[in-house]
Amino acid sequence: MKLSTYNPSNIEEIKQLFTKTFSDSEGQSEGLLIGDLAYDLLTNTDGHDLYSFVASANDLIIGSIILSRLTFEGEVNAFILSPVAIHTSYQGKGIGQKLINFGLNTLKENEVELAFTYGDPIFYSKVGFSIIAEKVVKAPLKLTYPEGWLGQSLVSDEIKPIKGNSFCVEALNKPELW
Repeated sequence: MKLSTYNPSNIEEIKQLFTKTFSDSEGQSEGLLIGDLAYDLLTNTDGHDLYSFVASANDLIIGSIILSRLTFEGEVNAFILSPVAIHTSYQGKGIGQKLINFGLNTLKENEVELAFTYGDPIFYSKVGFSIIAEKVVKAPLKLTYPEGWLGQSLVSDEIKPIKGNSFCVEALNKPELW
């Protein structure tokens, strides 16, 4: 297995990975929603506000993560990890954890201070995320699953409270994703 930065020529393959993975686990409508989200993030987000990584085996992309900038009213260098997909037949082998750690290490190398995600606390705790109250850091949109708002500091042991609102990139700025 190889971990690398995504190649823009693979955007369609990445979109299909997200569509299939989420269709398999959450149903076709969710698969299409997340596949379109991945495509929108990769094609319409400024390169300074985006990191995307893939896991590949035998020249096939078997996993992908996308991190996009999360901005605050104050000066904070933060990104949000969303979405994440590992091909159904490769799940449960630690590939997602390796890929996420690869992405988080790249963020650290680029002096990013904080990483957030919105998802399963049990899974994401394996890669250093913990539940974060919105009184500490406000999510960009209303959360349907507040326990899924997760964060980690990439520079210290804790996340200090951040005053004011947070803002995600346009592709993630849709209530149905939250």
